[in-house]
Amino acid sequence: MRLTILFTALMLLASHIPGAQACTTMIITKGASADGSAMVAHSDDDELGDQRLIRVPSTQQEGQRAIFRENYPYPRLVTDDRGPFYNTKGHEPSKPIGTVPYEKIREKAGKKDARSYAYFDGNYGIMNEHNLMMGECTNAANFEPGPVSREQARKHGKPMRLFYSSELSRIALENCRDARTAVKLMGWLIDEYGYYSTGETLLVADENEAWVMEMCALPNKRHHSAWVAKRVPDGEFFVAANEFRIRDVQWDDPDNFLYSEHLKPGLKALDWWDGESTLDWLRAVSPGEYNHPYYSLRRVWRVFDRVNPSLGLSPWVDDGYTRDYPFSIKPQHKLTPQDVFSLYRDHYEGTQFDLTRGTAAGPYGDPHRFVGPYDGNQNDVSKGKKAYGAWERAISVFYQGYTFVCQTRPDAPEAAKGILWFGPDVSYTTVFTPFFAKAESIPAAYQTGSPQHFDRKSAWWAFDFVGNWSRLNFQQMTRADIIPLQQDLEDMEMEHIAFMDEAIEGLSEEKAVQELTEFGNKNAEHVLTTWRTLGDKLVAKYSDGYINVPGSPVKAVGYPSHWLKRTDYSDGPTSYDMK
Repeated sequence: MRLTILFTALMLLASHIPGAQACTTMIITKGASADGSAMVAHSDDDELGDQRLIRVPSTQQEGQRAIFRENYPYPRLVTDDRGPFYNTKGHEPSKPIGTVPYEKIREKAGKKDARSYAYFDGNYGIMNEHNLMMGECTNAANFEPGPVSREQARKHGKPMRLFYSSELSRIALENCRDARTAVKLMGWLIDEYGYYSTGETLLVADENEAWVMEMCALPNKRHHSAWVAKRVPDGEFFVAANEFRIRDVQWDDPDNFLYSEHLKPGLKALDWWDGESTLDWLRAVSPGEYNHPYYSLRRVWRVFDRVNPSLGLSPWVDDGYTRDYPFSIKPQHKLTPQDVFSLYRDHYEGTQFDLTRGTAAGPYGDPHRFVGPYDGNQNDVSKGKKAYGAWERAISVFYQGYTFVCQTRPDAPEAAKGILWFGPDVSYTTVFTPFFAKAESIPAAYQTGSPQHFDRKSAWWAFDFVGNWSRLNFQQMTRADIIPLQQDLEDMEMEHIAFMDEAIEGLSEEKAVQELTEFGNKNAEHVLTTWRTLGDKLVAKYSDGYINVPGSPVKAVGYPSHWLKRTDYSDGPTSYDMK
């Protein structure tokens, strides 16, 4: 990912690539979860990009499939072929950079029906009606070119480059029911039509198998792109955080490794691999962490240490290519969706890296660290630059656009197996709200809204407002008001999911889907109404730096003594003596 040090949509637009995501993404295989669920999770840390969750309906797909350039600012895509919420009024239609015949796509997917599968979409494809699940993170790569259309390739003698991970994930969700088929389809698209921009990791899972697929462009006309995919063993947990995680490639193990036809000849032609030794994918194609030291690895350590502290992994390593952290681990205790929510709400609390402590946390323990032009090498892998300093990179970070956990439950009724738990804005102060994968609709509030225009009708703005307001007195507000209500709502939703499983037992699939859709919409509206009311309450309760509760005297909060000692408070007007 090559972002400027100012995290704004304007700068994203000015970049030579249309933007990328500084995300954290996880796989929980069925054998690693408490109830046998397979889960894929992702935080889309997109710096005021397009935050909408959009349900793309099933459509009849004939002729050519349009391929659009990656774009993060709102609206990320304007087209009339992916449902009403991508036909954004008042904006020019997006122009395709190329097309691929639907017939070829279906052939590679082994799919005969021309009707696509419905799916949830964000800045990347998320989950389809057959419970195929996706996650993503952006990585540094040695070569990060822009897109090249078929016409540009012919004119300038360059290799064609039509695909970034976003459109790859969407095509897979439109056409595939299982993870292995999805990986092979996306791999064929890369090999055939070329890849552009940053390195990418896509997590691809169904109820039985989970794969980590990583990809990048190569500066070679014939062998233009490369990818490799590794299966996560059942019973294990995986995390990636903006750095490739696949290391030694096994060539003759198709049960566990899949890879590009360009991988071997491409890396040999570039002298990135000698063709004889074991291929270390990370070291061959990447400069390692794309930001400052520990931007990625600290998060990998933290998640692994929380999932299995008995491993005793160290947070300190020699360099960005360390082998100290395994590809995947067995959790000490099998995980629930609530456990995964908690992992995404982490600021290194209780460790030496705790962002709620120290001078930078201010008087009220605020873990957020805004990045600006004086922060040195933020989001820049250029070699030879002096690193002036950097903040620790937490999993829950101020520029999160949304976080989700996809879950496929083996023992649930068929219509209710797949659930998308979606939380707008920052994970620490959001509420994960469930939508069933087969739902026929979701509320318009989740599918609308621009981060550049405050909109009370938008779900994202409801959570963004509370998240921002909490920084007036972070610890008091989150502990007393936000987290208790968040937990109540999520606990209630878990109970309602169990109730819905019983309620639809014995119903036809059509009727069951109707009931699940209605539940998802009503529940989401209840969560939004509750959260908007919370926002209004916080405005009054913490007005002017006080705690102002109806029926009680206004309470002065002031500042903690430990923080006052770090200021010039003690040098204030305490006497008439000459200083």
